[in-house]
Amino acid sequence: MITKKKKFIISGPCSAETEIQLIETAKELAAIGKIDALRAGIWKPRTKPGMFEGVGTIGLSWLLEAKKITGLPTVVEVATAKHVEEAIKFNVDILWLGARTTVNPFSVQEIANALKGIQIPVFVKNPINADIELWSGAIQRIQQAGIEQVGMIHRGFSTYGNTEYRNAPMWHLPIEMKRRFPNLMLLCDPSHICGNRKSIQSVAQKSIDLDFDGLMIESHIDPDYAWSDANQQITPTTLRRLLDDLIWRNEITDKEEFLNALNGLREQINQIDDELMTLLSHRMKIADKIGAYKKANNITILQTIRWNEIYQKAHDKKDLLNLSEEFLIKYLDAVHLESINHQNNIMNNGDKIN
Repeated sequence: MITKKKKFIISGPCSAETEIQLIETAKELAAIGKIDALRAGIWKPRTKPGMFEGVGTIGLSWLLEAKKITGLPTVVEVATAKHVEEAIKFNVDILWLGARTTVNPFSVQEIANALKGIQIPVFVKNPINADIELWSGAIQRIQQAGIEQVGMIHRGFSTYGNTEYRNAPMWHLPIEMKRRFPNLMLLCDPSHICGNRKSIQSVAQKSIDLDFDGLMIESHIDPDYAWSDANQQITPTTLRRLLDDLIWRNEITDKEEFLNALNGLREQINQIDDELMTLLSHRMKIADKIGAYKKANNITILQTIRWNEIYQKAHDKKDLLNLSEEFLIKYLDAVHLESINHQNNIMNNGDKIN
């Protein structure tokens, strides 16, 4: 069911609230004709007690009824072995592990143990924090339980002070997961990345441009009055327009003209990358010499005034260079850290300079 099918779309409300709400949403989603599976939160892991934590097992019977009416396969988040048992009892078609579960190897292993002997597709969302090894480890635990169809869902990562997104996408991490697990389906959950409706379209399109296989988008018949995550849910009508406007691109082509042009440009990039690595190597050799002078004069490695000057210089040139400030900061931070490591090695492990 979750082999590498392109345009795999999962949608449904953040939470199953009432039987009417769930079934009416399911009917409208089925009418779109592009939805592959119906999701609904049955058990909701909330940050604080007293918040709506889902209707529980009774919601599975509503989901089963929605499936009978619409024909849509059902998808449910599970966080415990008991959740797995209940979901299987109500013929749920696909399971997923949420971010708060993936972050805990004990919880993942409990679910993996409960899944042994059961063949059901399982998606694994990225952990809350940006730890790619936790994500990889969770997938491996599920695979070792004998689950043959495993997929990944990118829902962004929690970061302190983040304002643009509810959960920062950090696109390089799902890209790395795609490299590590090329045969697994990778979906994007723009609802949780954005935390609002207005950005869902652009984030969904970016994920498609990065060769994601599909989307999980929260949809509700009356999102303004949803019992959980109201701001990030959209109506089925809005979802229909969003899906119609998406541009799905091909990963490969056999057009000779395109391939020749692409290979030529990539060769230019390879040459520039080699030159950049050589220049960075020269820069670090100079940093080694600076470290030796600092050691000889008993001067600290970190020079805050100098570092602020470098930041300001890059900021002033960003438009001229056609580089984003976000990239420049990340680049300078990485170079600075490597320079600090070089100088620390010189100051604390001898004076040898190559």
